[in-house]
Amino acid sequence: MTRLSTQPTLPLPPGRLGLPAIGESIQYLQDPEGFIAKRQQRYGNIFKTHLFSRPTITLIGADAARFLFANDGQRLEMTNTPSFEVLLGAKSIGVQIGSVHQILRRQLLQAFQPRALENYALTMTEVTHHYLQKWEQIETLTWYDELKKYTLDIACRLFVGVSTTADEQLEKVYETWSSGLLSIPVRFPGSKFDRAVRAREQLLTQFDRLIDQRQQQSTETQDVLSILLVAKDESGKALSREDIKDNILGMLVAGHETLTSALTSLCLLLAQHPAVFKAVRAEQAQLEYPTSFTQDTLKQMTYLEQVLKEVLRILPPVVRSGSRKVLESCEFDGYLIPQGWDVYYQIPETHRDKSIYTQPEQFDPDRFSLKRSEDKQKAFSHIPFGGGIRECLGKEFAKLEMKLFAALLVRNYEWELLPGQNLERIVLPFSRPRDGLKVKFSRQGM
Repeated sequence: MTRLSTQPTLPLPPGRLGLPAIGESIQYLQDPEGFIAKRQQRYGNIFKTHLFSRPTITLIGADAARFLFANDGQRLEMTNTPSFEVLLGAKSIGVQIGSVHQILRRQLLQAFQPRALENYALTMTEVTHHYLQKWEQIETLTWYDELKKYTLDIACRLFVGVSTTADEQLEKVYETWSSGLLSIPVRFPGSKFDRAVRAREQLLTQFDRLIDQRQQQSTETQDVLSILLVAKDESGKALSREDIKDNILGMLVAGHETLTSALTSLCLLLAQHPAVFKAVRAEQAQLEYPTSFTQDTLKQMTYLEQVLKEVLRILPPVVRSGSRKVLESCEFDGYLIPQGWDVYYQIPETHRDKSIYTQPEQFDPDRFSLKRSEDKQKAFSHIPFGGGIRECLGKEFAKLEMKLFAALLVRNYEWELLPGQNLERIVLPFSRPRDGLKVKFSRQGM
């Protein structure tokens, strides 16, 4: 059992801090997966390094995740890069801490309750059919780029009631904003960060117009914006306009970028494993191709659920958690976690623990069957959505969209990977194939 301690005699984790100031940041950015793999092999599941001007401890494994989640908000506190803090906004849940974070989280979760999700499924179904038909006509496509358009369109429709197919400028402004999230936070005319800040201002102006419209005239639209406009906390206090705007913006990136990564991985793995594809399609046929995606209907898609869990295990969209600053020195696995340092956990390596998963490098959805349930052997061994007080707000939204998309995709369509493409993965900021997954897409039997 992990004990907490402030004993100064505890050793620091093994590892090295690299060069003064820059530490090992260059090596990490050149090859994040290789960087972690080499150090895990040499030092084990806990090691020290120095990344992005901060002394840092990397944690791997279910026990490490449990430690971090248990201490999050107490001895550990979420930190963000300066560019993230500016571009997300001061009111975004991504930068909030303590009781303010918890109160805001409960208010925002009102937009992701089961009744709201069932309403969202209607729009998701309509939009998915539109894009599948579009891809059928295109025939040859780079799927990652197309899936970015698809997930952003769904997010914009369900969050603010605007379709990017009808408002192409919204898509362009959003992409300018999101591309600056990992930029150097130095603002001068024409810099990536400057363009992103200006794009943020444009997006917030559009949100202001939408809020004004909702407040001036009643609407039957039940999107995230309409729900947040009436959401109240336990004391009856409503969200401010700034709260709503900053958090809608944060939801757009969270509900779009990670889903694009996950869906791209799903399409790649199904193409590489035809037996799994056939089994997913057979389950849909057995269920007689339901057209209404209610909670009861989705629960019957048990094999598809296993497939999606395995996709998120073997190719998680996010490879590392957000950094936490150590507020109070503590102990994990016999090592000192010093006050003032940063700490984070690695998701892919946690998902490849050989003591939990049989042949973890293999794509095997049956590992999540009731009979095997490999992830149930130890808590926090399957953490694609994080955990604890900062578990992904839109977890159920993401699972709904993935399941609905996959069900409609496999029923009538087929695709094959085009030869000569590079499927090596870029993992920052979100995991994806280097060439974007080039495929030939067609309707079944054509």
